[in-house]
Amino acid sequence: MGDKARGDVLQGTLDMLVLKTLQLGPMHGWGITERLDTGSERVLQVGQGSLYPALYRLERQGYIASEWGVTENNRQARFYALTGAGRKRLTEERATSEPTSRAVDLVLRMGEG
Repeated sequence: MGDKARGDVLQGTLDMLVLKTLQLGPMHGWGITERLDTGSERVLQVGQGSLYPALYRLERQGYIASEWGVTENNRQARFYALTGAGRKRLTEERATSEPTSRAVDLVLRMGEG
C-alpha cells in the first residue's frame, strides 16, 4: 500500500478491524491502534481521528461496550469490549468480506503469470 492508502481505511473495514481486535480481549483506544498496527505488520496505521468516531459508532450500535479502567501505565482510560451482538456482526462481516477480498485479489492478478 502507498502512504496515502495506509491512512485511508474505509469506515466499514475499520469497524470490522476494531471488532476483530476486540475479539482478542478488552482494550483501551491506544491499545487498539497498537494491535492494528502490529497485526497488520505496520501497514494499517489508524489515527485517533478515525478510531474514536468508529468506537463511538460501534458502541451506539451495541456492538461494543465501554467502561473506565486503569491502564498498565496506571492511567485512567476507557476500555472497550465486544458484546454478543458485536461477535455476531463480526461473524457476518467475515462471511461476506472473505469472498469479496478473494474476488478483488483475482481481478488484480488478471493477466499475470
